[in-house]
Amino acid sequence: MIGSERAPCDEGLLRATAPDTRGCLARTQPWVLATAILGSSMAFIDGSVVNVALPVLQAEWGASVRTVQWIVNAYTLLLGALILVGGSAGDRFGRREVFAWGVVLFAAASVACGAAQSAMALIAARAAQGIGAALLVPNSLALISTAYAKHERGAAIGTWAGFSALTTALGPVLGGWLVDAWSWRAIFFLNVPIALAALALVRWRVPPLGGRAGEATIDWRGGVLASAGLAALAWGLTSASARGWADPVVAGTVLAGALVLAAFVRWERRAASPMMPLDLFRSRTFSGANAMTLLLYFALSGVLFFLPFNLIEVQGYSATAAGAAFLPFTLILGALSRWAGSLSERVGARKPLVAGPVVAGIGIAGFALPDIGGSYWTTFFPAMVVLGVGMAISVAPLTATVMAAVDDRQAGTASGINNAVSRVAGVLAVALLGAIAVSAFGASLDARLVRLQVAPETRQALRAEVPRLAEAAVPGRMHARDRQVLEAVIDEAFVRS
Repeated sequence: MIGSERAPCDEGLLRATAPDTRGCLARTQPWVLATAILGSSMAFIDGSVVNVALPVLQAEWGASVRTVQWIVNAYTLLLGALILVGGSAGDRFGRREVFAWGVVLFAAASVACGAAQSAMALIAARAAQGIGAALLVPNSLALISTAYAKHERGAAIGTWAGFSALTTALGPVLGGWLVDAWSWRAIFFLNVPIALAALALVRWRVPPLGGRAGEATIDWRGGVLASAGLAALAWGLTSASARGWADPVVAGTVLAGALVLAAFVRWERRAASPMMPLDLFRSRTFSGANAMTLLLYFALSGVLFFLPFNLIEVQGYSATAAGAAFLPFTLILGALSRWAGSLSERVGARKPLVAGPVVAGIGIAGFALPDIGGSYWTTFFPAMVVLGVGMAISVAPLTATVMAAVDDRQAGTASGINNAVSRVAGVLAVALLGAIAVSAFGASLDARLVRLQVAPETRQALRAEVPRLAEAAVPGRMHARDRQVLEAVIDEAFVRS
């Protein structure tokens, strides 16, 4: 319990008369906002910074693309599956308390990530990070919603969103610089001082805000079923890159994941307090907006996962330069989102939601055009700009459509579902597109090796390297000139696949 001598207000004052409560909350609001920004910034930074380090991690451990996929998916999967459970836990046990435990878990998992000596240890620590993020992210917004009156809430959430966009934008640049200057491990240790600052504010400046025992029921079974089903589905899809689509293990795991997810839907239909109320999906608008969210973020996640490999391994960018390459996209998205929200209010959501994904699709297609070499400004920059404009046109109207499709009592749940859908889209994109990329890369590489009449034993050795994609290595004992030719063939096969 926070005493009145240490905090702007205490729990007793929050239960007092309305004028006293308003005065108390007015004094505590800046601290609550700063705490929410600090805590959630860790999750947002890690969501964008790790992709820049993936090529370095793959090279250091000689990992396959399947392993690298799980470094991303272990975090995203747990966050997407449990974010609604985290919000319910805050309602049940107290938003400040659950937020604080999320920060502690995230920081401890970050230390474990930075100290990991193997890919499997890193994947396990990333999963723990996902659980921590599922606790702190929804409760960071819940703290703001509780501390601010309804007429003040929009500006506060806007400030939180602005800082979130800023940390997301700076994350890849900062992460790339840390990778180049020190090590990939530094990107995880960076979370520790941020977590300590957030916990200090929680301890001394944030009062108990919302959540009382018995006020909410946590859908633990729904969370377990969603996590297990998505994990099985993602495991099956990522395994296809090594085993092939016809392999019984791949087909069996995908089927098992689908059956568990079906059991999740059945449970949500029967549960007294479901984490995902299925009644919301009776609205065609709500269902359609979430389907669009799934497809839009599926495509975006594919770009964010594969592009760093092209930039670093093929184009020769440093990790810092690869992180900076994403700045135009993020800055445009942050700068134009408010304008896009106003536009949708004037002309309706339908037109922006048709134009935005089309523009974003053109931007994504633009990443397939650059060959090897050339200036960033004439190769990847135009696609970054077009993608940023397309996403900016889409995101605000899409969120507004989701929220408008339900009544005010269900707004928090609807927002949580939409957030979870975007995370699940990332899991599926990395899993499925990774398997497709390995297959396409293998076919492209093999065709080029046949044309060059490469010796059968060399071709066989290179086929074994296909699961590593752009990090595929040329066999050791080979003339320097032949090695250069084959390295160029690998790069070309990756770019063209």
